[in-house]
Amino acid sequence: MAEFTWDAIDRKAVDTARVLAADAVEAAGNGHPGTAMSLAPLAHLLFQKVMHRDPSDSTWIGRDRFILSAGHASILQYVQFYLHGYGLELEDLQHLRKWGSKTPGHPEYGHTDGVEITTGPLGQGLASAVGFGYAQRYERGLFDAEAGEGQSPFDHFTYVIAGDGDMQEGVTNEAASLAGRQQLGRLVVFYDSNQISIEDDTDISFSESVPDRYEALGWHVQTVDWKKTGEYTEDVESLYAAIEAAKAETTKPSLIVLKTIIGWPSPTKQNSGKIHGSALGAEEIKGLKEVLGFDPEQTFHVDPEVLEYTRGAVAKGQAQHAEWQKTFDAWAESHPEQKELFDRVMSKTLPEGLEAALPDFPTDKAVSTRAASGKVINAIAPLMPEFWGGSADLAESNLTTIEGAKSFGPLDAATKAWSTDPYGRVLHFGIREHAMGSILSGIVLHGNTRPFGGTFLIFSDYMRPAVRLAALMQAPAIYVWTHDSVALGEDGPTHQPIEQLSALRAIPGLDVVRPADANEVAYAWLEMLKHQDRPAGIALSRQNLPVFERGDGDASGEVFASAKNVGKGAYVLAEAPNGTPDVILIATGSEVQIAVEAREQLKAEGINARVVSAPSLEWFRAQSENYQDQVLPKDVTARVSVEAGIAMSWRDIVGDKGRSVSIEHFGASADYQTLFKEFGFTTEHVVAAAKESIAAS
Repeated sequence: MAEFTWDAIDRKAVDTARVLAADAVEAAGNGHPGTAMSLAPLAHLLFQKVMHRDPSDSTWIGRDRFILSAGHASILQYVQFYLHGYGLELEDLQHLRKWGSKTPGHPEYGHTDGVEITTGPLGQGLASAVGFGYAQRYERGLFDAEAGEGQSPFDHFTYVIAGDGDMQEGVTNEAASLAGRQQLGRLVVFYDSNQISIEDDTDISFSESVPDRYEALGWHVQTVDWKKTGEYTEDVESLYAAIEAAKAETTKPSLIVLKTIIGWPSPTKQNSGKIHGSALGAEEIKGLKEVLGFDPEQTFHVDPEVLEYTRGAVAKGQAQHAEWQKTFDAWAESHPEQKELFDRVMSKTLPEGLEAALPDFPTDKAVSTRAASGKVINAIAPLMPEFWGGSADLAESNLTTIEGAKSFGPLDAATKAWSTDPYGRVLHFGIREHAMGSILSGIVLHGNTRPFGGTFLIFSDYMRPAVRLAALMQAPAIYVWTHDSVALGEDGPTHQPIEQLSALRAIPGLDVVRPADANEVAYAWLEMLKHQDRPAGIALSRQNLPVFERGDGDASGEVFASAKNVGKGAYVLAEAPNGTPDVILIATGSEVQIAVEAREQLKAEGINARVVSAPSLEWFRAQSENYQDQVLPKDVTARVSVEAGIAMSWRDIVGDKGRSVSIEHFGASADYQTLFKEFGFTTEHVVAAAKESIAAS
């Protein structure tokens, strides 16, 4: 173990951090000071003596990652960013939780330099940290698989601070189970076991042994108890020893249970819910400063010698960075092919020939869009080693397996069905949709690989919190959601999505894509991969769908438009027979074929209908107003939307005179043909709706 020192200046820096946290929350009028105060020794230890980070370059790929899963205690991180030279200054702490500040109520990725991930909803940080662990190992395998343990420039650690709330949220247990199975030895989690939450003592609702649970999940578990003697002692040396032991355990993720007193050493509010989620108050802060030997009349005071000491982390980090650069340069020289791949991945550039590699599906055979997606995935995979993914135990249904590739996992995780490799690219999340969503976010935030994860569309509900955070962070994860409507059939209403498409479209920054046929699927995947600034979910059918005969460009006469138009979000698939529509039929997914059939029937009756395929309303709204008007002319107010879900998404598109062929109730158990007939997803129903809309116009 490296020589450990903890001098008077370290203790003073820790106490300064406590006071700054208390002052900042008091100035804000609200916040969470208690954890920031009691964990100040841990935070200082990590930022000053443990982590390899360069405060002057938060994008250094060789850095250790730090994740504050207990995001409500954001001031803990902000104070360390200020003290250690990450670009925050005292005025940023003074504006905690204020409009336009760099110090929002919870850490936000992309908003405050140095923040690795947005946290706040408890459990998400720790669960996504497992994704960081996945990514670290996979990226090492892509670029430097043969290096010895700890000898690669791609070897680093992920450190996480979590609290009681994180341990209570179910998503962390899902993710921790996967971390244990994956033997993520470079993941180190600190569990601040202070047993206090907003409702005070957690015994009222939380009595399990977390250490025993994590040992059962396959973690290396240590306990550092600062209360064990009956007198509270911040034994930082024993904590440092535990960290070193955790780093030495390379075959298991590590949990260090740190037993603290929340709000220490606040005179009267420590160890209570009163200090968890509210400001201390003037008298309590005065008492705190007196206990610590600070002038109670001063606020936001930092002794120059403290700042000089802590900001030595900048030079130290730069030296670590420079030393790492030598190993990186040596690797680059000896691994030219991997360096070329590294440069492309880091630049977020897609490989040449990707579009040409997309399968071209013939029109003589109907194919489900989920099956088409599986073929597209396997066409993309050979060109994009950074493209990897799998399913939440539904691979045979989602068709998300990269054929011929080994599964990501330790060798002892292999089964009769799956062979494993620590650097494999087929992911198995088990029946853990929520953790899957969080892990995908961690993967894309760690590096620029492109992961995907699959489940049924109905179970997007289980992963929604992670999807929402991915959208908030602009993290380009890809979700494969199959069995996309009541047409999944006999499994019945528990498995049939009704409101999910509209609910997902309601998430700002999430692209929801529902292709109409196999060739739309191919170009939908290409478009999703092009977007590196937001997540996307592709909704795919269980049932087979016709593959439309298409031309090479836009729709004209009886020639259907090319599927290359998918990237525009909505496009004229089939033009009105005379070129001027009496009514526009707008559909997505499997219902586009019904709109096409309705066009033919209306044509026979002398009514000119244009069919618009609208695989992604988000992509469509991103087009120019001129283009949108070309597809949906304002003067054509007779419009019908056709989608096997609730009509909520379509009100603004069809307008007052339009109609929506939709389903506004739960489904039933039957074959999909019967369900579509009974629920009105028929040519006749669409024709009737078109005539009603024309009459209303």
